[in-house]
Amino acid sequence: MSSKNQVTIPVEAMRAAGLHAGDEITVRSVGEGEIVIATTGSRVRRHAGIATDIYKDGELDRLRDEWKR
Repeated sequence: MSSKNQVTIPVEAMRAAGLHAGDEITVRSVGEGEIVIATTGSRVRRHAGIATDIYKDGELDRLRDEWKR
C-alpha cells in the first residue's frame, strides 16, 4: 500500500474476478486485515441467469397465458 493508501491489483486477480479498468467498484472491510472489492454494476445483470432450470419447458408460457384472463 502506498503512502496515499493506493493499492495495485494484480492483473491475474482482476481477470479472474471479471474486473476491467474503468469499472466502478466498492470496497468494504470484512475483518481485520481483509477487504472485499466488488463492482457496483447492476444487481439485475449480476444475478441474471442464476435461476435456470426452475421451470419446465412451456410452464412460464402457460403461467403468462393465465395473466390475460
